[in-house]
Amino acid sequence: MERTNTENISVDLGITRCGSVEFIWGMRTYVMGIVNVDPASFSGDGLAGVEDAVEQAKRFVDEGADIIDIGGESTRPNAEPLPADEELRRVMPVIEKLAGILPVPLSIDTYKSEVARRAVEVGACMINDVWELKRDPGLARVAAEKTVPLIISQNQRDSSFHDFFPELIDSLKKSVHVALDAGVAWENIIVDPGVGFGKTVDQNLEIVRRLNELKVLRRPILLGTSRKSFIGYTLDLPVEERLEGTAATVAIGIANGADIIRVHDVKEMVRIAQMSDAIIRRKSTER
Repeated sequence: MERTNTENISVDLGITRCGSVEFIWGMRTYVMGIVNVDPASFSGDGLAGVEDAVEQAKRFVDEGADIIDIGGESTRPNAEPLPADEELRRVMPVIEKLAGILPVPLSIDTYKSEVARRAVEVGACMINDVWELKRDPGLARVAAEKTVPLIISQNQRDSSFHDFFPELIDSLKKSVHVALDAGVAWENIIVDPGVGFGKTVDQNLEIVRRLNELKVLRRPILLGTSRKSFIGYTLDLPVEERLEGTAATVAIGIANGADIIRVHDVKEMVRIAQMSDAIIRRKSTER
């Protein structure tokens, strides 16, 4: 299998505006802190109470998070779909309490356009769709109408690959065009290879290793490896012991072009990102 040639691609990703914040891509790696208000979260960090979620978000910001991603439905394999009204019951009070008091943007992690619309109306200013616009293409219309950034995460749970990496890139490319056709601005599209969503352990490792090939899409790349099962299988470790494995994937991911890392352990991963940036994005000036 031939790899996509990205060695000579120089990509100016420009600036994405999210609320009052500007993300200047290429300057540094941005950190997205995960706030799960689903008690059944795969990572063991699910929060049942609104106040617990609010306090965790505040702590993440103190630890250096650039974005807070709020989700109400588990993304673990074989999880029962959550009705939109129950998802709204979980996420809306958290967004309402955090909107206006945090200096960083709030993202809503959902694949339902109804949930996304309501969340944006009360203060979220980014939409994170883990189903790549396949479950509800209306999400793209919400992002376009509300003029908010849209994260498109590749998801292969309903089908299988024949030629893995080219098909992954092609899938994202098609979803990007769906977003553009719905009116989403080019600068408001962020892509995510969807580690863990219908991929094998080897495929997830390959994503981290070949992440730079996603540069052909010419959009910022989000990488979400935090605590995921491919780390557990590789190291034979339970979810609560995957910090070091996550750190390795984050550092290598940044070296291979990640612009945003989505993580549970914000303090530690902020430090990993800062050190990686000091090596990878270092300017010529010396201290």
